[in-house]
Amino acid sequence: MTGFSVAGRQFRTQADYNAALRDQAQIDAIRAKVNMEQPGEVIKLSADLQAGKYHFTTMVGNDFDDEVYELAEKYKKQGYTQDSKIKSSRKKQKKKKTKIEKAEKKNDQKQPTKVSLEDYDERMQQEIKAVLNQKEKRRKLTVVLCAVVALACFGYYGVYYYFADRTQMDYEQLSDLKGSNLSTGAQSVTIHYTEEEEIELTVLKEYETLYNKNKSLIGWLKIDDTNIDYPVMQTSNNEYYLDHNFNQEYDKNGSLFLDKDCDVVRRNTNLIIYGHHMKSGKMFGNLNKYSNKSYYEEHPIIQFDSIYEKGTYQIMYVFRSRIYNEDEIVFKYYQFFDAASEKEFNSNMQEMKAISLYDTGVTASYGDELLTLSTCDNSEEDGRFVVVAKRIE
Repeated sequence: MTGFSVAGRQFRTQADYNAALRDQAQIDAIRAKVNMEQPGEVIKLSADLQAGKYHFTTMVGNDFDDEVYELAEKYKKQGYTQDSKIKSSRKKQKKKKTKIEKAEKKNDQKQPTKVSLEDYDERMQQEIKAVLNQKEKRRKLTVVLCAVVALACFGYYGVYYYFADRTQMDYEQLSDLKGSNLSTGAQSVTIHYTEEEEIELTVLKEYETLYNKNKSLIGWLKIDDTNIDYPVMQTSNNEYYLDHNFNQEYDKNGSLFLDKDCDVVRRNTNLIIYGHHMKSGKMFGNLNKYSNKSYYEEHPIIQFDSIYEKGTYQIMYVFRSRIYNEDEIVFKYYQFFDAASEKEFNSNMQEMKAISLYDTGVTASYGDELLTLSTCDNSEEDGRFVVVAKRIE
């Protein structure tokens, strides 16, 4: 599958591959005009990315976003800001000025006689005044430029924190709407599987208001005493909610979403929910805390309600994996939706147990319903961090 590889990422379809190529072209254009060795430029670029100035649609773009964020944070910890390039230039000018002053001091020692403007003829006096005026204009221009850059910095930081706060406020408001039940009657949904087969379901009252706001809502995921408390979306593709929020606005945080091949009604053996590993901790940014068994012991239960029924799950396995090439014969957790037989189910359980980071003591039997949470992991190329749980209620 080398033909579907971009920036070390593998893509399964031509459409995904083309989208990755578009992201890479945009990244190349950004790198061409941004000096990644200049702290100020990197910090400004990070703010632009957070504000949504650049729009990426694949993991190639997310990798670049993470690279810029980490580099910007590194520079910030070193005390740099967006105007650091100007400060760097001032240092060079200061060194140059120091050299000139030393040379002038040396000359003064050789020629200690003091000289005033009146010592020169009229023509020379005019030339000296012109030079002095030019230097004064440059000084004033420098002051103005510094003021403009300072205002721009405050502006970009303001935009960055606006988007960060907006995302947080949006989900807090959605959480408040959960259970508000502003509708007047029960919300029914008819699912058409074929022309002959249709199923009519009733949306839980707790989710009626949210469902009426966005029909892509499929459920809600919550882990007590963590920041994971989000609506879960589902569409006919696994792309849209990579960079859109519940309100269908562009948002680099994206949303949690259920794999398009999962069915909460007919119920697959395994439901898979994806979310970004955001550096800010949003979405599944803190999911990798489960790499420590002590964290699991404090948070062993996951609550995932579909919009039709409630569900409680107990964590079984925590492991790291990656996206493999299609021709690689290996267990691919992201393709495990249904087990056709008990033998296949047990085989998949053994595969996950073998790579689990620790033993939880929890096991599953054929017929149990599973829930998998998946996010990116930087420990290896195309890495993934995965938490698997079984339904207990």
